[in-house]
Amino acid sequence: MEAKFGSQISLHFRTNSFPLRKLYGFPLTTFSGTSLNHLRLKATNTLKGDDQESIRKFKKLPTSEWTHYFHSFVVDVSEMDALRNEIDALKPKVKNTIMSSQGIDSTKKRILMIYMLVSLVLAHHFEEEIYETLRDGFGKIEEMMEDEDDLCTVSIIFWVFRRYGHYISSDVFRRFKGSNGNFKESLTGYAKGMLSLYEAAHLGTTKDYILQEALSFTSSHLESLAACGTCPPHLSVHIQNVLSVPQHWNMEILVPVEYIPFYEQEKDHDEILLKFAKLSFKLLQLQYIQDLKIVTKWYKELEFASKLPPYFRDNIVVNYFYVLAVIYTPQHSYERIMLTQYFTCLAILDDTFDRYASLPEAISLANSLERWAPNDAMDKQPDYLKIVLNFILKTFEVFQKELEPEGRSYTVKATIEEFKTVTKGNFDLAKWAHAVHVPSFEEYMEVGEEEISVCSTLAGIFMCMEQKATKEDYEWLKSRPKFIQTLCARCRLKNDITGFEDDMSRGYVTNAVNCYMKQYGVTKQEAFGELNKIIVEAEKILNEEFLTTVGVRHCVLKATFDLARMIFITYNGYEGFTYPQGKIKEYMTSLFVDRIGL
Repeated sequence: MEAKFGSQISLHFRTNSFPLRKLYGFPLTTFSGTSLNHLRLKATNTLKGDDQESIRKFKKLPTSEWTHYFHSFVVDVSEMDALRNEIDALKPKVKNTIMSSQGIDSTKKRILMIYMLVSLVLAHHFEEEIYETLRDGFGKIEEMMEDEDDLCTVSIIFWVFRRYGHYISSDVFRRFKGSNGNFKESLTGYAKGMLSLYEAAHLGTTKDYILQEALSFTSSHLESLAACGTCPPHLSVHIQNVLSVPQHWNMEILVPVEYIPFYEQEKDHDEILLKFAKLSFKLLQLQYIQDLKIVTKWYKELEFASKLPPYFRDNIVVNYFYVLAVIYTPQHSYERIMLTQYFTCLAILDDTFDRYASLPEAISLANSLERWAPNDAMDKQPDYLKIVLNFILKTFEVFQKELEPEGRSYTVKATIEEFKTVTKGNFDLAKWAHAVHVPSFEEYMEVGEEEISVCSTLAGIFMCMEQKATKEDYEWLKSRPKFIQTLCARCRLKNDITGFEDDMSRGYVTNAVNCYMKQYGVTKQEAFGELNKIIVEAEKILNEEFLTTVGVRHCVLKATFDLARMIFITYNGYEGFTYPQGKIKEYMTSLFVDRIGL
């Protein structure tokens, strides 16, 4: 079939009222389909026990160097107390800087200060002050921007308002265009202004055409500015880092790793703010090490290394790292540890279906999780499968025990339902993979968007987050709004592009890339190009949905977007969850090993 380049670059959104199986003409057994029970008979006419094990093929994954790394670490509690005392002493001084003055110029300065607080990961100390400033400033936005002609100032104000969910028109950037309709060439020598415009452009929606122009305009010029030597060295490094990971798509906790050293080399930096940032970040680092001692001890006691074949990702510290994308503040250790345990359940589920289980085993595990108890066939399955099932069920029992006294049993129940949904998605892909079946691209995405675990991950985040999730939050998730569908599609495609070579090396052909190649008769590189266009469009839709979704709490929308940031970091040109030895290792080292100097 001839490739339909361009015409395919769109996201098709499902509605609960439309029978998708009629559309695709393929008898799927998915989250929207029938029970898995009718498949049980297929498990009877197969190899069992040692015979099954002897012919099983799987790709052994390396043991993580991080699993036992933190057992011997000693955290000085008195050092943490001393840091808290210093932070408490400095906090009023920083607060006074934010809130002291009034008037339009002062409001501008306060908004610029908010950008600095976000960049130095200090915003959580001043949430009330930030929301008050933005609420008041938003009502004065036209007056504030009326005569402002500094590119850096306009870009940062735009970035801050949109970052916090306030819509501000991208028309504010028209003042920087010349009579020919293009951005003024005189801007190209203004490094910080160009960098700020580049950052702002990443908050564009599908209708912000001027920001698409801005992104193209700034990208090439920033690369030249960073390479030509006209910028101070620390600014060149900062530009290169931002070109790799724009702040809008970065995990919040990773931004200060680079921004604190950059800010320290700025001639006009504020000494009190810099000291406050270093103290706060060091406290976070110590708290993370304390958390890691707990979660790695818990993981060690599971004895997966001795009880399970080496098919699973030995990634407990990586799981914890990704949790920091949504829960990073020091007082939330309990929530982080619980979410890390939940992520471990999702990971072992995915690896079992994706990398090891035979079809009969997959059927038994899927049926057991659907009924949330071992099915009749489970007694006949290998021990490893019983261990996996028991681990998942027991972990959720602990969640129930912990959250029930807080009146949050419904969050566990709702999360279990999403866990069942992702189990069905995993089973459907496993069934295709065992049959070496490459479905149509639409059929694949229908199942693959559920299997990728975005919705089940969000359910776990809701269960663990400090602002108690409501039944309405889970109903919103269950309805699969455009925001969620777009995030699922983006994650699915990023995962399949970055993990394509690994999939093919182990004979796993049921992948978005292969489905697209088969359906449209294109090469691998052409498929990559077209799928990346869908990803870029999805990022604009995510920005749009964050700004326009109503009737949903801001903390829920922020958690959803923070998950999008986690996904960006996970699949930024590499498959960072399965193979974290490269860039992800650098990130973890910067947070957990290389402690900041004061």
